[in-house]
Amino acid sequence: MRLALALLLAPSAALAQARFEVSVPAAAHAGPITGRVYVAVSRVRDTSRTPIAQTGETGAPLFGVNVSELGPGRVAILDGTAVGHPVRRLQELPAGEYLVQPFVNVYTRFARADGNVVWLHMDQWEGQDWKRSPGNLYGDPVRVRWDPRARTAIRLVAGKVIPPITVPADDERVRRFKMKSEILSRWWGQPIYLGATVVVPKGFDAHPDARYPVVYSHGHFSLAAPGRVGRDTAATRWWDAEGTPRMLLVTLQHPSPYYDDSYGVNSANNGPYGDAITKELMPEVERRFRAIGQPWARLLTGGSTGGWISLAHQVLYPDLYGGVWSLCPDAVDFRFHQIVNVYADTNAYWLNRGWTRVERPAQRRPDGNIVTMMKDENWYELAVGDRSRSGGQWDIWEATYGPIGTDGYPKRIWDKRTGVIDHAVASYWKEHYDLRHLLESTWATLGPKVADKLNVYIGEDDSYYLDDGAHLLHDFLKGATNPRWTGEFVFQPQAPHCWGPPLRELLPKMAAQVVKNAPAGADSSWKY
Repeated sequence: MRLALALLLAPSAALAQARFEVSVPAAAHAGPITGRVYVAVSRVRDTSRTPIAQTGETGAPLFGVNVSELGPGRVAILDGTAVGHPVRRLQELPAGEYLVQPFVNVYTRFARADGNVVWLHMDQWEGQDWKRSPGNLYGDPVRVRWDPRARTAIRLVAGKVIPPITVPADDERVRRFKMKSEILSRWWGQPIYLGATVVVPKGFDAHPDARYPVVYSHGHFSLAAPGRVGRDTAATRWWDAEGTPRMLLVTLQHPSPYYDDSYGVNSANNGPYGDAITKELMPEVERRFRAIGQPWARLLTGGSTGGWISLAHQVLYPDLYGGVWSLCPDAVDFRFHQIVNVYADTNAYWLNRGWTRVERPAQRRPDGNIVTMMKDENWYELAVGDRSRSGGQWDIWEATYGPIGTDGYPKRIWDKRTGVIDHAVASYWKEHYDLRHLLESTWATLGPKVADKLNVYIGEDDSYYLDDGAHLLHDFLKGATNPRWTGEFVFQPQAPHCWGPPLRELLPKMAAQVVKNAPAGADSSWKY
């Protein structure tokens, strides 16, 4: 990591306070930039990672400001108005020597089909990760002496550009493709791309007339092979073994301007991702890779975010799939949005106990020790981006589940600074994306389509408290009648996030489901 000494500028009458000034040279980015500019601060002795890499909900201080039409020769000013975390304001940063690093997150203008114009970061096939997104800009860490009482500016230059992503090469088992979504491009007013990574079964090329069941394994954006199938791994040896069902295993890439994946459903803020996935991407997968292409031969799985997506697809598209094996899904009942009851609680961050307030945790270890708190995760996101633009977990839930605010951005479920919950927004969440509520309120018509298709697996000590909402879903399913639910629900004692049976245990169950539901005379060419 290269270090340099920062330049101290003379104070000005208009800016008589300690501050950072960040510029972008024309050689790095010729046009004006609308986006967010950051300065990250770390201790001088900690050089194992850059200051930007050290930021996080419990990490090194990060300060951010929005910029509009920032051109070469102009500077972005980060002073006492910049939003920071875990140090809230620059003037609260103690005097001393630090390593500081500038960074610029470049936004794109989206003139959406719903009439709203928003500025968000366009994914560059990195999975909506601003710290490594191609085209974003950064500078080398600089050693500075900071004095919050000084009336000087520390000038930093973000003159380096993150290069394009390198997509892994295909091989005999793993194939990839990327396609433009016409549905999403029309809605967002910008080209939007979808993709898939497909693991084909042993003998795929040697059996050109065979057609296969397909397992859609959902999760966070990744270009890696699903199931950890590689050139020489235990997973690969199992995949090629004689007893392994010959099926297609597919992960889908659908990053949105709000997150590394769209959560796979149609939503007011994210747009028609559900339509694009089911009407464009999946048909292309099944055409290219000779899938049977029938609901009884189309299955779902995934963990965490992917656990929610897979379960939501089975619930929202019940006629499209033949079963789901959901692992550690995100909140399936918003009475436990992690451990916040968005319908009844008044504050997401604190519990009022009269003489004191009790902080709510966000992440724990199986032994009960707390890793992060709710307020810190949310306040870090606020430093990264306002208006749900952090690319973070809490912000994508707002973008997926919530209505559009008057400014065209997602309407907050709670005030990001205070944690005060908006129950009108919570009601919208309930009617559209509370999976337990959707199942229970429509069971008379939905139940016959999914009663034998719903399987869920989760640890009893889930790191994000997701087991609490899962218990509420399980309670409903156990008591459901006309029809009765016949799936599997497993709570693993003392298991964290994201516990679940490995694919080698689930795939035979999936294959058995395909055989059970296949109509008379169904294609069986995959059984070789």
